[in-house]
Amino acid sequence: MLRILALFALLMAIISPAAASELGDFVDARMEQSALPGVAWAVIEGDTVTTGARGTSDGTQPVTPDTPFLLGSISKSFTALAIMQLVEAGKIDPDAPVSDYLPDFKGRPAGAITIRQLLSHTSGYSTLQGNSAPTQTDTGADAIARRATWYAQQQPAYSPGPRWEYSNANYLILGRVIERVGGFPYPAYITANILRPIGMDHTYVSGDEQHTELAQGYSPWFGSMRRTGAPAPGLGSAPQGGIVSTANDFARYLRMMMNGRDDILSAAGKTRMLEPASDASPGYGFGWMLDAEDGSAYHTGLSPGFETIAAMIPAQRRGVVVLTNANGGMGFAETTDLRFGLVARALDLPQADDSGRTMRKINFLALAAAPLILLLAIVWAWAKRGALRSKRSSAFGRFSLWFPLLAMAAVAWVCLVLIPQLFGVSISTLAIYQPDMALLLKATAALGVVWAAIRLALAYSGRRANG
Repeated sequence: MLRILALFALLMAIISPAAASELGDFVDARMEQSALPGVAWAVIEGDTVTTGARGTSDGTQPVTPDTPFLLGSISKSFTALAIMQLVEAGKIDPDAPVSDYLPDFKGRPAGAITIRQLLSHTSGYSTLQGNSAPTQTDTGADAIARRATWYAQQQPAYSPGPRWEYSNANYLILGRVIERVGGFPYPAYITANILRPIGMDHTYVSGDEQHTELAQGYSPWFGSMRRTGAPAPGLGSAPQGGIVSTANDFARYLRMMMNGRDDILSAAGKTRMLEPASDASPGYGFGWMLDAEDGSAYHTGLSPGFETIAAMIPAQRRGVVVLTNANGGMGFAETTDLRFGLVARALDLPQADDSGRTMRKINFLALAAAPLILLLAIVWAWAKRGALRSKRSSAFGRFSLWFPLLAMAAVAWVCLVLIPQLFGVSISTLAIYQPDMALLLKATAALGVVWAAIRLALAYSGRRANG
């Protein structure tokens, strides 16, 4: 028996470095194809953890498995876990209305939303609403309370219950529930009841006014990367996306979620988190996306300057976390293939073909060409000003002079309002994540209106051409 165990240990010692080397080679190849500054990852197989890192955290310091990254929306799983702790303590009923726990919601349209609906993104708050909280409510010790009060005053976009739509508003409100019911500020509760018991010593809640360690974030800039100008995340963003962690620390978190034991949460409670929350939420549990086909649970994170993903197959006790300090570009300087490819390889899952990459590149190039075309159109209008003036003599000619102004106003609305809303954000927020794309949208909107206005000015100034 001992000989068999020794042979098995030797085999694992041979296989594990090879697997780790294969992942490292994959990351190296993908980093050459993108402008990604740095990445750290951890792979969990049972009680074994393998980590890796590449690149730099700030342009000079190398990334390590202990480099702190902003987790983004993976943070929602911590908030959901804290709520489940309070459920098991008998302090929260998941099917009770939020107004039972937060007085600001009493008598308001959002007051009937249940805790379960907040956990499962079936509250009726939209994605855009979740990204629209006033920026001045993001900092200060009472930031979560002030943001929750602001959301209490908002009319949810839809009726709670039947519709699934991802919204940061849900988990911000849950963060306030934790503070009210748990009896501690959100950072103190998370630290005392989750981070310390697990041993996540290098993990903290952003905005806790005690920690500042964080890798430098980057954003795409015309095929390369530049440092993001976004401010450090405040406490108001913490429950839905503001926890900072490392690859090593998060590996401990995934091991806890998959260990099948009663510890900071019962084994049954962990299973409950990783099951569909309701009929309206078949692909989302409590803080985790679910894939019934392969039995995996996962969540991605997107923050200014950071993109992350964590995934696990609890039945196999296999998991992986990938942390990067950059937002991927559109078509160029993309990082998605690295993150999702690493997850697929670590968990032996198929990686879907990215058939849309070429079209994204075409779309970006078309968007980049639009301002140049409009500048040329302005020059052309000046050169053909005589022909423009001649259009004043007929009804159709006058229509052809005025219609471009209306059309370009519509284009400006599409660029500044509609396209950002498709991403669930405003144009100012899009500029934080995709500054090159936002700049091109603004330039196209402005130059389109300027071109149409210049045509009119040229047409109605000076003498009309004969003919």
